[in-house]
Amino acid sequence: MDQDALVSEIRALKDRVDGITDSTVATVDGMLVASDIDHVSAEGFAALAAAMLGVAQRTVQELGDGVFRETVTRSDSGYVAVYAVGDQTLLAVLADPNLNLARLRLEARQAIGRLAVILSK
Repeated sequence: MDQDALVSEIRALKDRVDGITDSTVATVDGMLVASDIDHVSAEGFAALAAAMLGVAQRTVQELGDGVFRETVTRSDSGYVAVYAVGDQTLLAVLADPNLNLARLRLEARQAIGRLAVILSK
């Protein structure tokens, strides 16, 4: 796995989407893989993102609503978005309240494809 390529991809996502403040790639069990984080603990964020992913995946599974794609939480201070990157990895993004969520969703889907390729090497 090319750590530099992963960091480069998540930084490029940050450059393409105004409002992203931090992002990480982690395993579904919460282990940090790569990060571009300035405002929070990278390890802590990876663990929390894995928990968010697990709850969302389980909810989708129980409801029979297909395959999990993303979960987004909004607060007064911004957004947390978690995306599945294959079966074993996730992309998590923190963003400020001015985030264009539609733009994030569009750009994140493309980034997920590129991350999956990098992770498969």
